[in-house]
Amino acid sequence: MKKTYKALIALVFTLAGVAGAYAQTNGSNSSYSRFGLGLLSDQSQGRNRSMGGVSQGLRSGHSINKLNPASYSAVDSLTFLFDVGMSLQRTKMTLGDSHNSANNTNFEYVSAQFRLAKHLGMSLGFQPFTAIGYSFSQEQTIGTDPYTGQNLTNSFALDGSGGLHEAYAGLGWRPFRGFSIGANAGLLWGSIDHSVVQTFAENGTANSSSYSSLRSYYNSSLLTWKADIGVQAVVPLSRTDALTLGATVGIGHKVGGESTILRTALAGDTIQRSVKKAFELPMTYSFGAAWNHRNKLYVAADATFEAWKDCTTPHYDSYNATYIPMSGDYNNRLKFNAGIEYLPARLDHSYLKRICYRAGAYYATPYQKIQLASGGNFDGPAQFGITAGLGLPIANGITRNTVLNVYAPSYVNIGVEWSRRQPSSDRLIAENLLRINIGITFNELWFQKWKFR
Repeated sequence: MKKTYKALIALVFTLAGVAGAYAQTNGSNSSYSRFGLGLLSDQSQGRNRSMGGVSQGLRSGHSINKLNPASYSAVDSLTFLFDVGMSLQRTKMTLGDSHNSANNTNFEYVSAQFRLAKHLGMSLGFQPFTAIGYSFSQEQTIGTDPYTGQNLTNSFALDGSGGLHEAYAGLGWRPFRGFSIGANAGLLWGSIDHSVVQTFAENGTANSSSYSSLRSYYNSSLLTWKADIGVQAVVPLSRTDALTLGATVGIGHKVGGESTILRTALAGDTIQRSVKKAFELPMTYSFGAAWNHRNKLYVAADATFEAWKDCTTPHYDSYNATYIPMSGDYNNRLKFNAGIEYLPARLDHSYLKRICYRAGAYYATPYQKIQLASGGNFDGPAQFGITAGLGLPIANGITRNTVLNVYAPSYVNIGVEWSRRQPSSDRLIAENLLRINIGITFNELWFQKWKFR
């Protein structure tokens, strides 16, 4: 490997390490990460993200598409792919006339792909699955104390951190021309920590003799498996056009691990309860298609359904003083993605003509239900966004692969994403996000055999 590549790899891992440290410290800076398993992380890689997150019909031997493992079979016998990414994000939060902003730097993914045997590809990787990180407070006037005649207020201080991470391995096999099947299997693990401090005050003075503060701590340490099965079918439309149809099913199940609640009142009463397997993952179903014109224009669209509604989370039953799994914290989720990629001239010596130009959009209904500490139940925010990006070649693939007549450079993938979390009530926070996604896809000829005459 050239020294330039070694330097780039060192730089990428340094940035990823810094991003990972920030991610552990800062989380998502969103109050919506308090509910359920937290905010769902984008599971796509750099190319997909700039195309609105499309995945099901994308199939290439020169990029990794983890969201449909059937695509792994497209990798050729000489290729080793390594892909790593991070993001820079600024979030503006609005509630009525109040505004606040937060910055996050996050490690997004690292993955590799290579061929194991003829028509059999493999991928390995790691990425966040959910993110939790918030700190905010709420206060409301609840009336007048009938005994003292003083104004009574109730305030909540809420903090949370943690999230789940996924490590996976997957295979994609093409049993016959035009059809591929694949599967990902891996581990999910992580911790979820929430705290709620409820304080009563009379005329602004906290901890009066008539009312007691309450501190509640919630902790979950989770470890479980995750599996997805995908298929792709390539339908030739003409000598220059093809349509790839794809579908993926994710297996829902109970999440292993223990969840604990600790409630302490200022008066001295303490309750601690625990429950196992209180969380669940949903069944997910994704369908999509991608049109390929002359290997230079790709147009793709996906639809995904996630059956969250009946999944459980831990709830404290104050009447029976028990901590039990219950459904009711989720909605079923629908997500729609559309994207386009254009590569003007794959084999042209002009650098500008070998850049990949990408754009896309997406819309997702809420999967969370929001229960405010001060009272009120609402659907979580719907989310929509637009994306754009470039795939910049960082090696002269024409020169490097002249013998094979294949243009397969490494790429720097740079994408910009704007999205909005639109609340269902004016009592909830609206969030506008601007994210810059940066990734590098290394495409190396690691398995080439040289012969000398």
